[in-house]
Amino acid sequence: MKTLLQIVSLSFLLTLTGCATSGDASPAEKRQVVQSMKTNTLNQLYAQKPDVRKQIRSAPGYAVFDNANVNLLIASVGGGYGVVTNNSTGKQTYMNMAEAGLGLGLGAKDFNIVMVFHTDAAMKRFIEHGWAFGGNADAAAKHEDKGAAVAAEAVVDDVTVYSLTDTGLALQAVLKGTKFWVDKELN
Repeated sequence: MKTLLQIVSLSFLLTLTGCATSGDASPAEKRQVVQSMKTNTLNQLYAQKPDVRKQIRSAPGYAVFDNANVNLLIASVGGGYGVVTNNSTGKQTYMNMAEAGLGLGLGAKDFNIVMVFHTDAAMKRFIEHGWAFGGNADAAAKHEDKGAAVAAEAVVDDVTVYSLTDTGLALQAVLKGTKFWVDKELN
């Protein structure tokens, strides 16, 4: 029972992290939160995979998202925020994300996603339609610099996706859908 309470508490904290762009802050303050998250995530990814820096620079664009996810027995839910950067124009498109799924699991985690768009069409399709659907199986037991996490890399539809776990304790196998959409307040 104590472990379940700890997981629920961690879930609540991670959900609050995912809501960093909601609340009473001004749009400029919210954009700064997103930009800070983007910089920190890219620095973490570059430290683990230095070759990604060149990949991002030569791509038409990239996206960076922060997501908090909770999985209790058969249901998984999550939410987050991020930004798409068009390397050709420099335009920043702020976006939100939400996910829901079914599968076996227990835990909560905070993770970041970096997407590298290899074509302009893939980037445009993502901004305009933003859906992603697929399976997810992972294990994470990490808090700050302690513990271990599985970092994933996948290439789908002209997009390379990197997933980095920040904090969390989760063991899950989930089939889930993720919706990304443009944040009208921040754009």
